[in-house]
Amino acid sequence: MTAPLNILYEDNHLLVLNKPALVPTMGTGTDEPGLVGVARDNIRERYQKPGNVFLGIVSRLDAWVTGAIVFGRTSKAAARLSEQFRNRTIEKTYWAVVQAENSGHSGGRDLPPAATLRHWIGKDENRKRMQATELDAPRPRHLTQLQEAHLEYRVLGGAGPVRLVEIRLITGRKHQIRAQFAATGWPVVGDRKYGSSESFAAGIALHSRQLALLHPTGRNRLDFRAKLPEYWPDFAKKMD
Repeated sequence: MTAPLNILYEDNHLLVLNKPALVPTMGTGTDEPGLVGVARDNIRERYQKPGNVFLGIVSRLDAWVTGAIVFGRTSKAAARLSEQFRNRTIEKTYWAVVQAENSGHSGGRDLPPAATLRHWIGKDENRKRMQATELDAPRPRHLTQLQEAHLEYRVLGGAGPVRLVEIRLITGRKHQIRAQFAATGWPVVGDRKYGSSESFAAGIALHSRQLALLHPTGRNRLDFRAKLPEYWPDFAKKMD
């Protein structure tokens, strides 16, 4: 038996999954096949398909991140979905639990109830991570692949040093949410790479909550929502 999948939607053109934590979208070249490999094996077994099964990767989630992810089941569907991602017509909404990095000390920055975050984001080769800096600051010379990164967020709940935020990506940069919230002084809980001092049950507290897209052949709007993992904090699950 192949590994089970948390399927949100499936037809002849699309497969939408609720991705678990600690599973890369693609394989890493080791014995770990990645989510796409597990999904191909699952389809092959369920439909008794001989040979190779096509499943097109049109976007990726970090291995640490959970939630909604879409694959194309035909080359035409994958091409049209990829075009929607390139044109930024697919609406992507994330939920994250963030915590003030100076929550136990004076001088920590407050998190406004809603805002648009705008930064330069680039790769810090020495630290092997992305870094976000203010747009009006001088461009850091040590960063490569520098691009603008924009997102909108609103606080849904939480108290004290912890907040549940809903995020709408305007651009789609590598590690964008993780790097931008780290730059505000509110890293994602469990994200040690980007400054969190807190542990998390699995992965990090970042979840792809919702995807809204046009069906690649029918062109009707589809809206997919992925439930939070059971190990998320109770105050967040109450809003699920």
